[in-house]
Amino acid sequence: MKDKGGSRAAVDERYAQWKSLIPVLYDWFANHNLVWPSLSCRWGPQFEKATYKNRQRLYLSEQTDGTVPNTLVIANCEVVKPRVAAAEHISQFNEEARSPFVKKYKTIIHPGEVNRIRELPQNSKIIATHTDSPDVLIWDVEAQPNRHAVLGATESRPDLILTGHQENAEFALAMCPAEPYVLSGGKDKSVVWWSIQDHISALGDSSKTESSGASGSKQSGKNANDKDSPKVEPRGIFHGHDSTVEDVQFCPSSAQEFCSVGDDSCLILWDARTGTSPAVKVEKAHGGDVHCVDWNLHDVNYILTGSADNSVRMWDRRNLGSGGAGSPIHKFEGHKAAVLCVQWSPDKASVFGSSAEDGFLNVWDHEKVGKKKNPNSPAGLFFQHAGHRDKIVDFHWNSSDPWTIVSVSDDGESTGGGGTLQIWRMSDLIYRPEDEVLTELENFKAHLASCAPRS
Repeated sequence: MKDKGGSRAAVDERYAQWKSLIPVLYDWFANHNLVWPSLSCRWGPQFEKATYKNRQRLYLSEQTDGTVPNTLVIANCEVVKPRVAAAEHISQFNEEARSPFVKKYKTIIHPGEVNRIRELPQNSKIIATHTDSPDVLIWDVEAQPNRHAVLGATESRPDLILTGHQENAEFALAMCPAEPYVLSGGKDKSVVWWSIQDHISALGDSSKTESSGASGSKQSGKNANDKDSPKVEPRGIFHGHDSTVEDVQFCPSSAQEFCSVGDDSCLILWDARTGTSPAVKVEKAHGGDVHCVDWNLHDVNYILTGSADNSVRMWDRRNLGSGGAGSPIHKFEGHKAAVLCVQWSPDKASVFGSSAEDGFLNVWDHEKVGKKKNPNSPAGLFFQHAGHRDKIVDFHWNSSDPWTIVSVSDDGESTGGGGTLQIWRMSDLIYRPEDEVLTELENFKAHLASCAPRS
C-alpha cells in the first residue's frame, strides 16, 4: 500500500483514528501479529461451545523466506460471543503481539508456499491447498501428524493429489457445498473439476503411519511423498478463457454448475452436464483482470466479481446473454485499488464483503442501493473495516458465528513485514433494522435516567 493509500504518515493517521473508534464500531475485535505472511485465512469446524465463547479451528499458512519450511497452520481460536467483550478491552492490544485468542494447534510442512486454502463445506476438517505447481493438494488436517518446522525437515504427505492442470495453478480453488467436488483454475487457462467422493471415506486411515517428529534425513521430501499420496484424475477439463484463471466458484446448489473469472476480464458460467465449453460467457465483465468471484448461497441467481479496476460487480445469471451481452445489476465503487476477495455473507442474503489492495474490507448491502442516506459514501456501503495497514489478501465470514469475520493482510516492510490477522464482529447496532435499534437505545436512555441519583 506504499502509494495506493497515500503516504505512510497518512496511513498511520487513518489507522490511529480507526483504533480510537474500535469501542464504538465493534462488538468484538482481536489482533494477531504473524511473523510470516499468510495468503489465506479460513474457518474450520467449531469444536467447543461455552457460556461466553466458542472454540473453533482456524486455517492459516506461513509463507517463509526459505530459512524454515513453508507451513500450513491449524490454530485454535476462541471466538467471544456477542455482547460479552467489554468495549474498553477490545481496543487495548499491541500490534506487534500475538493474540491470546489464537493458539497454534498443529503444523503441516507444506510442499511449497501455500497460496490458497479452501475447506470442504460438508466436512471442514478436509481442506484443499494451492501452491506454485499444477496440482491441488488435499489434507485431512485432523489425521495429519503435527510437525516441527525446521530447515531440512521432510515435507508432510498430502492425503490426495489432484492432477490435470498442464501449468501451475496458484490461486483459483473452490470446494462444493452440495457434494465433495473440487474446482481449480490455472495458468493453462483451463478450469479443472474433480470428485473426491470415493476418497473421502478412506481419508484419515492412511495418514497415521508417518512419524510425527521432523525427519532428520535430507532426502527430497517431494520424491519421498509422491509415491504415497493417491492421485485423482479430473472428471472434466473446461476450456474458454484466453488467459490465467484467477478464481472459481461452485453454484451452491449443484456440483455440476460453476463459474470462473480470469485475467481476460471474462466471467464464464459452466454446466458440466452440457459439455466442457462455456454455458455463458461475459466477455468484458470488468475493465481489468478479474481477481475473484462468489456465488450467493441464499439466492443462486446472484454472482459477485471483483477486479483490478477497483470495482465489485453484481450479476444476475438470468440476465447474462451469450456473446458477451449482459450488464451487471450494480457496480459497487468504494475501493481505491484492486479488489482481491469478495464473499457473500452466510447470514443475510443481500450482504457481502470485499477486500482490496487499499487495505480496506468493505461490507455492502445491495438492498441499500437506491436508499442512500449519505451522499458522501458509495451506494450500498454500510461498514468499512480499516484495521489493516496493507493489502488484505483474504477474509472469511464465519458460518458458525454470525457476522464474525477473519481477515489477513500481507504487510510490507513499512509495517514491520509479516502479516496481520484480525478477527472481528461489527456492533449489531450497525446492521440491525433501524427502528429496532432506536427502540433499544431509547430503552437504554430511560434505564440510565432511572438509575441517575435523585437530587
